[in-house]
Amino acid sequence: MSANIAETFELLFDKNNNVAYKALQDLQKESEETDCVYPYMDRLSDMLDNDNSYIRTRGLILLAYNAKWDKDYKIDEVIDKYLKHITDVKPITARQCIKLLPIIAKCKPELKNDILSALHKANTFVYDDSMQSLVYKDIQKALKEIKNYKNQLPV
Repeated sequence: MSANIAETFELLFDKNNNVAYKALQDLQKESEETDCVYPYMDRLSDMLDNDNSYIRTRGLILLAYNAKWDKDYKIDEVIDKYLKHITDVKPITARQCIKLLPIIAKCKPELKNDILSALHKANTFVYDDSMQSLVYKDIQKALKEIKNYKNQLPV
């Protein structure tokens, strides 16, 4: 796969969501095992500003999965932008963001307090009633998970 990272990365922007989702899965799997997606951190960060919520979500996921490789503090530089997606205009994107935060907190303990603070401040009332409770529950679950990390060193 490593040789095709650049091509696969471009597929994240494919108009066909099935193609883009497959690329996301491949890059996510690769990110769990190697740092070969890490050179794309700046582009992943740019994806957080995309008008398309699917592209924002893909950026959130791959940034989180590359946190363990983040020797250049790329996530530290964009954490505020990342945390804004806790209340993304699209509740599905918000929920993905919230579920990914424990990964970042575990790999980047120096960001744990920023993450906890943002989760505590999040206003779920921006969503329709049907989504409010789901987002709220996601936040509570993430808070609990992150607090359980204490100050463990990342694995």
